[in-house]
Amino acid sequence: MPTSKRRICSKGHKFYKTSDCPTCPICEKEKKPGTGFLSILGSPARRALEREGIATLLKLSKYSEEELLTLHGIGPRTLPKLRNALREKGLSFRKK
Repeated sequence: MPTSKRRICSKGHKFYKTSDCPTCPICEKEKKPGTGFLSILGSPARRALEREGIATLLKLSKYSEEELLTLHGIGPRTLPKLRNALREKGLSFRKK
């Protein structure tokens, strides 16, 4: 079993991690939106969409499910959440 290493991020937050991932969980929690469809996602999925400039459901609807699954951080468990968010606004993923 890997042991946790104590780390300090550039903002001075102290945290423990077992992986080499440099992401500070405290900073990530502070970045998470309080509302909107990005607020229902885990950090990896949210960061993947943000990297692609997808911050609105209208932009999200321009992508197919297959395209989103190619993004690092988006997995099959994310799609139902996104599908429901789109459906609530009368939108859907782009068809191939």
